[in-house]
Amino acid sequence: MNLTEHYKELYESSIRLIENGDYKTDLLIDSPADRRFGITLLIRPPENVKNKIQLFLDDLKEVDPSQYYYPNSDIHITVMSIISCYEGFHLDQISIVNYIDLIQESLNEIARFKIKFKGITASDSGIMIQGFPENDILNRLRNNLRTKFRNSDLEQSIDKRYSIQTAHSTVVRFRRKLKNKNEFLEVLEIHKNSDFGSFEVKELELVFNDWYQRKRNSKLLEKFRV
Repeated sequence: MNLTEHYKELYESSIRLIENGDYKTDLLIDSPADRRFGITLLIRPPENVKNKIQLFLDDLKEVDPSQYYYPNSDIHITVMSIISCYEGFHLDQISIVNYIDLIQESLNEIARFKIKFKGITASDSGIMIQGFPENDILNRLRNNLRTKFRNSDLEQSIDKRYSIQTAHSTVVRFRRKLKNKNEFLEVLEIHKNSDFGSFEVKELELVFNDWYQRKRNSKLLEKFRV
């Protein structure tokens, strides 16, 4: 996949939807009744990169503070959604150690790699930071995970919703209709090619999480050194 072209096409098509008012608002963000949980293998960018993202989010908040903006504690890149969030999932349904062992096997011979956060893209439900891995190591890891889990009898839902191929990070979700749509779009255009920095991936986390990866609803299950 050509990530540059993919992000560009996604941005252009999503901006058209937003302009036309055809975007989606998430009615469950503030619902205490939302009990969707799963487990995810993820990457957390370093603080200096997340702080640059917050400067961009500050500009958006000035225009429309009513949307859902990710705090530094929740910003992440999904490596693989091992069990996609669904209502009724609990950790006592699985043997965590078996998942940890399989992920560790998938990491064998996987070297450290870098990711560059440059530019933004969008969907019909939020805004994302564009992530560009420097090589194919992330794809190799994902393929290792797919093979290992599909050959196991562990509960998993890898690629059930979609086959993940990017390294983006969602940082804004639309929780209600945009108050100042034109000004919001202007800020997006200004930051369309902003450089948020590069970082080396040295560690991955396996977490039990809610749909939005909120820290207060998440539990760290294991850290893996790369």
